[in-house]
Amino acid sequence: MNRRAVIIVILLVVIIGGYFFYNSYLYKDARNIAGEQPAFTVDAGQMLAEYEQGAEAATAKYLNKTIAVQGRVTSVNDSVVIIDSAVFCAFAGKREIYVDEAITVKGRCIGYDEIFGEVKLDQCTLTN
Repeated sequence: MNRRAVIIVILLVVIIGGYFFYNSYLYKDARNIAGEQPAFTVDAGQMLAEYEQGAEAATAKYLNKTIAVQGRVTSVNDSVVIIDSAVFCAFAGKREIYVDEAITVKGRCIGYDEIFGEVKLDQCTLTN
């Protein structure tokens, strides 16, 4: 083989390898939280208490997992609902949810906000 053929073969291997690396590791479809089964079903107050007792343990348990949270709505603001003054739920759009309504919300846990003292969920959907 001449030098030109070797360079072409090496370039092809790098391009094909790069393509498979991109599709396998870098590019992943977004999760469909609405279609996933919750890893945990928990009361809003209980979830907050777990974070307040041990944030590291609660983070290891809940972070980036699909969670179903039950409780009473204490605040509604456009696409954000707060349950039992403990769990902040972000919806994709405005929902017909009212203060003091008992609800169950499914969403992805994105952590604990120490400043506001709330557990944060995003990609939320109503399950009841």
